[in-house]
Amino acid sequence: MDIQLKGKNALVTGSTAGIGFAIAKQLLAEGANVYVNGRTKERVDEALGKLREIVPGSSPQGIVADFANAEDVSSVPKTLPETDILINNVGIFEPKPFETIPDEDWFRFFEINLMSGVRLSRSYLPKMLKKGWGRILFISSESGIQIPEEMIHYGVTKSAQISLARGLAELTKGTNVTVNSVLPGPTRSEGVDGFLDDLAKQRKVSVSTVEKEFFQNARPTSLLQRFAEVDEVANFVTYLSSPLASATNGAALRVDGGVVKSAF
Repeated sequence: MDIQLKGKNALVTGSTAGIGFAIAKQLLAEGANVYVNGRTKERVDEALGKLREIVPGSSPQGIVADFANAEDVSSVPKTLPETDILINNVGIFEPKPFETIPDEDWFRFFEINLMSGVRLSRSYLPKMLKKGWGRILFISSESGIQIPEEMIHYGVTKSAQISLARGLAELTKGTNVTVNSVLPGPTRSEGVDGFLDDLAKQRKVSVSTVEKEFFQNARPTSLLQRFAEVDEVANFVTYLSSPLASATNGAALRVDGGVVKSAF
């Protein structure tokens, strides 16, 4: 199936690894012109090299910006004034007991997970509306619906992303611009791999044991009963980025392995 992405410009934030990298790879494979983002030139250059190997003949480009810094975010549209597709993927998470989360952590999570998308959408959405076509996607989480007790601050920022995406979608009525949020479930990204490895070492058990116990205790409603692979999320995001997804707008779309125990 041709999903009609050839020649489209796409910016994927936080795309040097994990879900963001997988999205960049899939968009490149579909013929899009992809801009990869990371915090350091070294990380961006490494990701670009890998993408060129994986997708022969592709020419991904890089934008270095640390989205914890508002000035860095504002520099992105100066490098890339317009884009057809904006994937707000950058995000951080950290398990932490609620009573020990200081104000500084709350502000940091909102700055990176939410405000980066606010700032970029504020720049790119008006241009998409003027041009008459565009896609904005927020990579939220099932944690935005079922707030995890072990990282409440993370879950709240993901809820805010869902609300932001719906609000922005209201501005697109009668156009060919769409704004949606995607809600992955537990996914085997770089950060998750590190977390599992550290926990397995601390407890002196295998990673597979940690994963099994995680789904037994922390995410028992999962129908998948394993971590999703990043490509499984990226496949869905790539479709939503395409002209074929023209009737999907203002939606919170789950690719969560059935973690959210609801038919709606």
